[in-house]
Amino acid sequence: MSKRFHIVKEFGFEAAHHFSHKPDGHENTRMHGHSFRVEVELAGEPDSATGCVVDFEDVAREIEKVRDQLDHHLLNSINGLATPSLENLSRWVAEQLKPKFPQLVSITVRRPSCGEACRFTVS
Repeated sequence: MSKRFHIVKEFGFEAAHHFSHKPDGHENTRMHGHSFRVEVELAGEPDSATGCVVDFEDVAREIEKVRDQLDHHLLNSINGLATPSLENLSRWVAEQLKPKFPQLVSITVRRPSCGEACRFTVS
C-alpha cells in the first residue's frame, strides 16, 4: 500500500518525572515537571468512501485515552516508563496507539521549553 498521504494529530500534557541515573546532586534527580507536546503521524491512502487516511475523530478518541494516562501524573510510576526519557516516552505512546492504528508511522515528543524532541519511527 502506498503511503503518499501523511496526517498528523497533536496533543499536549503536563507531567512530572525524575532521573535516578544522574549523579548525586544533579538537578534532574529531583522531581520536576514539563509541558510536553506530542505529534502522532499516520500514513496511507485515503479511503475511497471517506476521503480520509484515518478519521481524525477516531484518532482523537484514542489519543485522549493515552493523554489521560500521562497528564498530571508522575511518569516514573507509569508501567513501562520507569525511566521517562523522551526516547522511552515516544516509544511508549507508539505502543499504546499502534494496536488501534496500523497506519501509525511515527510519534514525536517535544519539550518546547527545553528545545528538545525525539521522534520514534514505528517499524
